[in-house]
Amino acid sequence: MIRLKHIISTLSLILIACFVANGQSRQERFEAIESQKAAYITKQLRLTPTEAQKFFPLYYEYSKEIRNVKSKKSRGNQKVDSRGNSFRPGNDVIEFDAQEVDIKKKYRARFADVVGQSRASQFFSVEQEFIELLYKELNSRRH
Repeated sequence: MIRLKHIISTLSLILIACFVANGQSRQERFEAIESQKAAYITKQLRLTPTEAQKFFPLYYEYSKEIRNVKSKKSRGNQKVDSRGNSFRPGNDVIEFDAQEVDIKKKYRARFADVVGQSRASQFFSVEQEFIELLYKELNSRRH
């Protein structure tokens, strides 16, 4: 009986260690992608070291706010109403989209104080280009 408890305890610890290790690797991958993204943004917007030093703290604030809105948007249990339409109670997709636009407008103005209006507006295109490059890389690895 003690031996069985020992085996179960050992297996439980191994499973917990696997989950922790998996979480760390995800975090490391996220950090690596964020680092590549920062380098891409720096290159595409032609940021000087001084501009980059001022720009990236704002960028990380912006990213955090956008992630929070997207997280709220994707949360919730999907339900089906009496007509067979799916919906998420309390989650108005258009409201979340409007929040994203408001955040982008706010940060475009803040970015403009650092890099000028033209490059602040260009940032959103550069960010989208990077995301598209990531998707292409992911698809090429799958094939």
